[in-house]
Amino acid sequence: MTSPTSKHRRNRRWPHAVLAGAVVLGGSLLGPQALSGDASAAPAVKAWPDKADGFASLGGGTTGGAGGKTVTVTSFGDLEKYATAADPYVIKVGGAIKYPEKGHEVRVASNKTIIGVGTKGEIVGGGFFLKKGVKNVIIRNLTIRDTRMPDDDPGDDSYDYDAIQIDTADHIWIDHNRLERMNDGLIDSRKDTTNLTVSWNIINENNKTFGIGWTDNVTARMTIHHNWFRGTKARNPSIDNVANAHLYNNYLENTGSGNWSRASPTP
Repeated sequence: MTSPTSKHRRNRRWPHAVLAGAVVLGGSLLGPQALSGDASAAPAVKAWPDKADGFASLGGGTTGGAGGKTVTVTSFGDLEKYATAADPYVIKVGGAIKYPEKGHEVRVASNKTIIGVGTKGEIVGGGFFLKKGVKNVIIRNLTIRDTRMPDDDPGDDSYDYDAIQIDTADHIWIDHNRLERMNDGLIDSRKDTTNLTVSWNIINENNKTFGIGWTDNVTARMTIHHNWFRGTKARNPSIDNVANAHLYNNYLENTGSGNWSRASPTP
């Protein structure tokens, strides 16, 4: 297996078990929001890395909208306008943006950074979709939450409302987000998405959590590290048909399953 080269925004309350265990490492705290515990026992917090590690760091790295204009958005219209634009942008989400249509997924174009401002950046009632051919996207420091439908079946089969769905995209970095309570996947890395790094996220309260695969090809490469899976049932993650996958220092709490790795269709 080929090994790639390998300011936290919220200083809140953390579970003692996590502070003493795998989720705090090298003085860094995971994720954008805390859930319980006492932060006074935490080690000194290091600044966030400004570059992706893992497979997203290879082949020139994942730089998102670097070099493009920086804009701050607080409305759905502006978020969609800049996220779907052809030009590179660093898009700062400066408040809680509620989608007008529940389950809508903004079609993110190449060369974008979408990042929350402080503790304010929230995507409520929808998510993001990265289609085939999209490259070089960073999604960071956001809470993406709440598309559950009261009439859905327990298997989340009636509504395909993901937090982040990625279909054959390349060089993607999903870092320091909180993803929760969606009416399908929190992250679906589908088809031949490759050079993906998913790091330091809180992945919370969901059924079908993090699915990888939906392809007969074995070409994808991805790194998944320092994520906190909490109160999730299936796919934590479920990996199907990838060439290389690095999973390390993830913390699973009250999950219905562990990590799956196989070469068969994802259930």
